[in-house]
This record gives sequence, structure tokens and C-alpha cells, in this order.
Amino acid sequence: MTRARINHVSIGAKNLSESVQFYTDIFGAEIIDTPNFGFPVQWLRVGDLQIHLFERPHAAPAYHHVALAVDDFEAVFRATRDRGLHDAETMGAHLNELPSGQVQLYIRDPGGNLVEVNWPDAAILSAEVRREMVRLEDRHPQNESNRRAELYLGARQIEPR
Repeated sequence: MTRARINHVSIGAKNLSESVQFYTDIFGAEIIDTPNFGFPVQWLRVGDLQIHLFERPHAAPAYHHVALAVDDFEAVFRATRDRGLHDAETMGAHLNELPSGQVQLYIRDPGGNLVEVNWPDAAILSAEVRREMVRLEDRHPQNESNRRAELYLGARQIEPR
């Protein structure tokens, strides 16, 4: 049987330069060489994977999203809060603590795409950030399987700063 792994995620952009700026500023993405597809496209490197931004006029899907783990969650949290990008509607809250103690922040990029920002441990976040956090277990019943669910498979992939 063939084993697969994610190579890249493609994301629509209403304004390509605005979206490129967002991903480079907030997530430290690196602009990389991109083929000419006959319409505006920019490939970005994020860790060992790529995000392919393509300028298209269509609306972004409501729930489809890309999830990025970061090494400085609080910096991303503040930068996206200051820009008014937190999305509290789509998933019921913009900042969730999973039963495992891991964290999900939901934001919208300039193209309207949902982006989930992951963090391995809610307990080490500042009181300022934790004040906005909603425990999923307080909103919805969780069984033992739900409590074992982990965002990070194997070792936690990004070491917190």
C-alpha cells in the first residue's frame, strides 16, 4: 500500500499581495519560486511544507481550513487580535482549549479563509490569553475517546519559546 503525506495546501486569495503579506508577517512564511499558471499565484514555505496562494474571485469555504502550529502562540494571538481577525462564529469560539489541554485559535486571513493556529499546552499561556479561552469540555460533553484526542501525532512538533 502507498503511504501518503501532505505536500502543500492551496488557499484562495481575494488580493494576492495582501494574503502573501499576512502569511509572511504572522507566520514567518518564506516566499519561494512559483511557476506561472497564467493567473496570480504565490508559493510559500512554512516549515517543511508549502502553502500555495492563488488569487481567485470565489468566496472562501466556511469550515474548510488549514491548521498551523507556531512557536510563539501569544505573538500570533496578539497580532491577529489587533487586526480584528479572530473568528468566534464558525467553531463557536475563537479560542478553544481541547480536553487534552491543547489549544486552537480560529482566525480569518485576508481572503476570508479559516486558519486554525495550534498550541500544545494551554497551561503555559498567559492569564491575558487564557481569559479569552473556552474549554471545549465546558461546552460539550466529552467521552474518554474525546479526552484522548491529540492535535500533535507523536512528539509535539514545535517547541514553545
